[in-house]
Amino acid sequence: MFENLSDRLESVFKKLKGHGTLNEKNIEDGLKQVRMALLEADVNYKVAKNVISDIKARALGQEVMQSLTPGQQVIKIVNEEFTRMMGSTHQELNLEGKALGSVMLVGLQGSGKTTTAGKLAYYLRRKGKKPFLVPVDVYRPAAIDQLKKIGNQLDIPVFQSTTDMKPLKICQDAQLAARELGCDTLLFDTAGRLHLDDALMKELEDIKTGLNPSEILLVADAMTGQDAVNIAGSFDKRLDLDGFILTKMDGDARGGAALSIKAVTGKPLKFIGVGEKSTALEPFHPDRMASRILGMGDALSFIEKAQDSVDQKEAKALEQKLKKNTFTLEDFRNQMKSVRKMGSIKDLIGMLPGVNKKQLAGLNIDDKEFGRIEAIINSMTPKERSNHAMIKGSRKKRIANGSGTSVQDVNKLLKSYTQSMKMIKKFNKGGMRSLKNMLPF
Repeated sequence: MFENLSDRLESVFKKLKGHGTLNEKNIEDGLKQVRMALLEADVNYKVAKNVISDIKARALGQEVMQSLTPGQQVIKIVNEEFTRMMGSTHQELNLEGKALGSVMLVGLQGSGKTTTAGKLAYYLRRKGKKPFLVPVDVYRPAAIDQLKKIGNQLDIPVFQSTTDMKPLKICQDAQLAARELGCDTLLFDTAGRLHLDDALMKELEDIKTGLNPSEILLVADAMTGQDAVNIAGSFDKRLDLDGFILTKMDGDARGGAALSIKAVTGKPLKFIGVGEKSTALEPFHPDRMASRILGMGDALSFIEKAQDSVDQKEAKALEQKLKKNTFTLEDFRNQMKSVRKMGSIKDLIGMLPGVNKKQLAGLNIDDKEFGRIEAIINSMTPKERSNHAMIKGSRKKRIANGSGTSVQDVNKLLKSYTQSMKMIKKFNKGGMRSLKNMLPF
């Protein structure tokens, strides 16, 4: 996400920081390169022009010219202006004030709307809500079946729509069903089209009038760049949207839509899709995204992922085991599962402040390795997991055969585990504070 833009900006700021003092020409040359980097990232031309104009006005002022660290001051200004361009602060869903909240998801076919409905339901449930999924696309039976399958996988109730029902009637009947089930938030997965047409917009307008939903969110594909921004504007004119969700931000999207959409439409980007898993929907925080783009990391999002993935009671119990040196291979496996829930290890490392992008690019992290480790530990007996010392030659062969790995892989895991335990013992002698700082809870 934004890797090319980040690399270009890093090069520009490195030059600026190399000057003891900055003059107007230094700043103008640097900002010209920033503007080109934004355009290459597919940022809207007018948005790029305006943000560079705002940065330049501030950069030529006293806060930079009289600063002892002018290069750092320019970066600070760019960070603040990028944040403002993307909306300044995160805009949460407005679901309060009604006994039954509702979110109407709209968009074109292929944008990931149905998958996003499931992700958003999962997100809301983690926030204490009781979501109810409603398939409204009666023109595509596959869309109804897909949402029912997603609901079943996530254990979230789904309204039993059929293709012979009218869209508005589905929504109204779903409201009654939600109350009976004790649900408090409906998510309407409306029909899409391959392109914008009046029939689609008229249907969506009728649903909006008949339901008065709490939120209307457009789901758009970030891979389409400025087309996504143009589509957003068209939907907004007809439906007065409350915000946007951009999907496929983990792909080859250059990021221009995410950077431009608020400035062009005046409506906030509320969530971004960053993968296929149900957990791969992130609230969009302009300030954190600006920090990521400028290579400053995103520690707050890292902490939130850790808090969502780690059970606090389990964390306390694990802390006690670490103190008593009773941390077993089974505990090792369970802790690894918690880390995997947070997402790709490389992406997580990229959120940490101070991580060098070139080092990260050369870091060969295979997330599949965690699957192999889990398979090896699963092939052990409970006794072997609690007492690794008993795992000798014949046991190693059995474990390797059972996990589809080699004896060398088993040896590698046991060596890593014993080294970790030695390190834990050293920390215990020197106090737990340093160790706790290394753990994701």
